[in-house]
Amino acid sequence: MNHYETVFILNPVLSEEQIKETVKKYEDFLVSKGAKMIAKEDWGLKKLAYPIQNKKSGFYHLFEYQVAGEVIETLELEFRRDERFMRYLTVKLDKHAIAWAEKRRQRNKQKA
Repeated sequence: MNHYETVFILNPVLSEEQIKETVKKYEDFLVSKGAKMIAKEDWGLKKLAYPIQNKKSGFYHLFEYQVAGEVIETLELEFRRDERFMRYLTVKLDKHAIAWAEKRRQRNKQKA
């Protein structure tokens, strides 16, 4: 089981309900493949650095999880097939990145 972090940008024309449904669908997909969800973050609507599909903003979300490496390929295939996704990035975390992510979560809890 490797430690991964996936950030994805959803189309800004989606309703709040569609966004929740999409995030839940992919969280359930990961769990069904044996993933252990560590953290989920909703970063909200943010302005993009450059236009993507003629859109200037998007809804950002982050998943942090542990799963076997072969699941990532199927997850990203599903992202490519789903038109609601504008961009995504999956990164395998090393021990330093895991420690940093833990510190970030603690910092976010203190702010809330």
